[in-house]
This record gives sequence, C-alpha cells and structure tokens, in this order.
Amino acid sequence: MSVIRVGHIALGFHDASARVVESVLERHGHRVERSAAPHEDMFRRMGRGEVDLLVSAWLPASHGAYLAPFESDVRKLTVLYTPYCIWGVPDYVPAEVASVSDLLRAPALERMERRIQGINPGAGISRFSQAIVERYGLAAAGYHFETGNEADCFDRFEGAVAEKAWVVVPLWHPQYLHARYTIRALEEPLGLLGGTDAATLIVRRDAEARVGAAALADLAALQLGNARVSALEDALVRNSR
Repeated sequence: MSVIRVGHIALGFHDASARVVESVLERHGHRVERSAAPHEDMFRRMGRGEVDLLVSAWLPASHGAYLAPFESDVRKLTVLYTPYCIWGVPDYVPAEVASVSDLLRAPALERMERRIQGINPGAGISRFSQAIVERYGLAAAGYHFETGNEADCFDRFEGAVAEKAWVVVPLWHPQYLHARYTIRALEEPLGLLGGTDAATLIVRRDAEARVGAAALADLAALQLGNARVSALEDALVRNSR
C-alpha cells in the first residue's frame, strides 16, 4: 500500500472535489495523506514535490501562472469540471441592473452596497475583481473590493439576502451558494473575469508509478461537472455545522 499525498487549495469546493479523488485512490488500496493550503502555497508545494496530486489547477486563466514554473513535471489527468468567475447579484435585484457598468447609474447607485467582499488575494476572482473596479471606474462611485476568507465573503452574502439588501458578490461556478440561491451574473463586456477554465487534476510524473496504472486510469475517467461540485460542497458545509 502506497501513501499518496493529495493537496487541494484551501477552499470548500476544492475540498469537496478532492474527497472524490481520494475515494478513488482508497478503492485502489492507497492510503491518502491530504493537505490544504492557499493558492500560491499549494502550487509551490507541488513544485517542490511535497504533494503528488493537486485538486485542481484552473487552467489557463486562474492558475496558469502558478503552474508554469513546473508544468513539465506534471501530467494533466482529467478535467473535473469547468469553472468560471462571475460578479453576481441576488435575484431580487431588478433585471435593469444587468451589467457591471449599470452599477454606476440608477437604481444601483441608490441601493447597492459599495463594499465588494472577496476571498483571499491569490484567488483568480480576487485578481479579476480588483481589475474590474479599476477598469470600470467604480471607485469614483465609492465601490471598493476587499479580500478576506470564505466566511467573510459567503456569510456577508447570506446576511445581505436575509435583509434583501442589494449586494455584489464576486463568485464562481461551481460554488455551494448556487445550490441555495438564484444568483444572477452581471454582464462584464471587457472580459476581465477570465472566461471558462478547465479544473484539471494534475499528478507529478515522479509519483505516477506509486499511484499505479489502474488508479490513474480511473482518475483520468473522472468527471464531476459544476452542478455536482456545488452540491458536494453544499453537503460538506452543512455537515460541518
């Protein structure tokens, strides 16, 4: 029995999808050593050979720069799901607030909260959101993006919904809030949100022999999809409370 070190980025949906990967490895008789770290840290750990599989690299836009220094050392096994980032609003915000640029005019100017609360600074959505505030001139109207942790972002959104407050949430698919609420994506015509990525399970080439051909074949056939990952994360969050 081999010990396989599985690393995931320290966010709930990465944790949820990592558990599916780990169950495949365990069915093949491996013992899994799991670990989590923020985006850049986890990629640096894999580059140093401290983890064998990473769940997962969002390629090319969100994590491509983190993978680039050691891309030749890994194999891309499968695309688990197809994530993309959004700026979203709750469905009770009227449809006339349809675009990021609509945040600069009525009725959004009268009702929308100005703080756009994000997650950690290494996330693609955080980089993209900072660029949106700058490129659309939102700061002139008082909007500002703030980094934080998952609870800062998600709890604030759920609190706003409970009060029917108008709020922008920098989010992505898949994510467990989509299993609970209808969140409408704002149009973002400048294309600053990175488009659709491929959430790619990657394995270090020097670990493939330990993982084994049969397990690698099963992992290569694994596809989860956005809706399933959102539901898996939602279940994980509910069970942890």
